[in-house]
Amino acid sequence: MTEDHQQLRLVEALIGAIEHDVLPLTRAGVAAGNKVFGAALLDKRDYSVVLAETNNETENPLWHGEVHLLKRFYERRPRADTKGLIFLSTHEPCSMCLSAITWAGFDNFFYFFSHEDSRDAFAIPHDLRILKEVFTLEPGGYRRSNAFWDCRAIADMIATTDEPARSALAARAAAIRGAYDQLSAAYQAGKTGNDIPLN
Repeated sequence: MTEDHQQLRLVEALIGAIEHDVLPLTRAGVAAGNKVFGAALLDKRDYSVVLAETNNETENPLWHGEVHLLKRFYERRPRADTKGLIFLSTHEPCSMCLSAITWAGFDNFFYFFSHEDSRDAFAIPHDLRILKEVFTLEPGGYRRSNAFWDCRAIADMIATTDEPARSALAARAAAIRGAYDQLSAAYQAGKTGNDIPLN
């Protein structure tokens, strides 16, 4: 299998995990007053979804999509080895989630929406504000490849895919963006009544 074909299979699996596994959970989470962030784990061998979760900050403000996923994962598989897993985040992880991914031993993560998307399209600027105020980092200021992990934006992977697959993936990505636009509007409309500290 060529590297291009392998990347195409991976991008299709990542998008499919958002469409079929994360989005349904996020719809229910937003209806309960939570933010739109979700995550999933995929098996590196066949790209099957191992587990998906979504934000659960109404229960605990630390249960961001990524951290809530890790909580559920370790409840099911204590002391599991993470080297054989792909970490997928719908939104570029915040500093807490970046640390959790690192401490859990993942050597990778992939994300769909950027920090700037979270700020501009979702009206949730906290990720960038914390990176700036606490760590003095400008947007994009952390190292995407380091001693712990490599991360990639799914949008960048789609952009480097050959046609006709690129157009098909772009259409699916646009549909995902549309679904999250609706979820974001629902969250913003109902967030005044929740107890999330940084809503």
